Amino acid sequence: MRMATFNILHGRSLDDGQVNLERLSQCVHRLNPDVLALQEVDCDQPRSSLADLTAVAAAAMGAVAHRFVAAIAGTPGATWMAATGSEQPGTAGYGIALLSRYPAISWQVLRLPRIPARFPMYLPGPNRVQIVHEEPRAAMLAQLDTPLGVMTVANTHLSFVPGWNRVQLRRLTRDLNGLPGPRVLMGDLNMSGASPSRQTGLRSLASAPTFPRHCPDRQLDHILTDHDGLVATEAGTPLLPISDHRPLVIDVSLR
Repeated sequence: MRMATFNILHGRSLDDGQVNLERLSQCVHRLNPDVLALQEVDCDQPRSSLADLTAVAAAAMGAVAHRFVAAIAGTPGATWMAATGSEQPGTAGYGIALLSRYPAISWQVLRLPRIPARFPMYLPGPNRVQIVHEEPRAAMLAQLDTPLGVMTVANTHLSFVPGWNRVQLRRLTRDLNGLPGPRVLMGDLNMSGASPSRQTGLRSLASAPTFPRHCPDRQLDHILTDHDGLVATEAGTPLLPISDHRPLVIDVSLR
């Protein structure tokens, strides 16, 4: 079974700055995943042709089950508010998606703790201290009926603020542990190295740098599990023509 996590930067290419839906479709088709976790996903955004990028990816991989969860309603970088899940159809959204070629038994959305106010943060660049308005974060959890058995799979995109992402990860781990095992956690955790394993007690299924795209020197994108018998027989981070991340792709089997 092939699993992949990919921060798609709303399908934008750093080479030409454009969002091309056919290019996004080709990238997902090339990955050929059975279970796919996506982050930075648009729905009904002008910058991505008002498309449902989750539906584009689902068609490309032949998903039979998929869900998009908006973390924010509105346009990133412009006017937006925290999504609640009760937005009217057609409301522009930005968030995460979980897709599967196998049936989903159940779905659950988790809204993660958020820094409620603007705050100063040191960032690279000429104006190094900037006032940041941190975006809301969410997680999607699904129980999937896979050829390796029923498992609970979670996808998330955590805060880039050091320390706060650990708070969010602890909250997510607590809720994930309340669902039936075995469990797999996927996503852009905005933590590098072994930190996610230390924070969660979960075992990493692959170690490989995924960011930045051209010359990756750190792993922000992870796939973790509590299943002792689940192993990755192959792992890769292919260079694709979209995003500022590389996807993390693994083929998994039982010992």
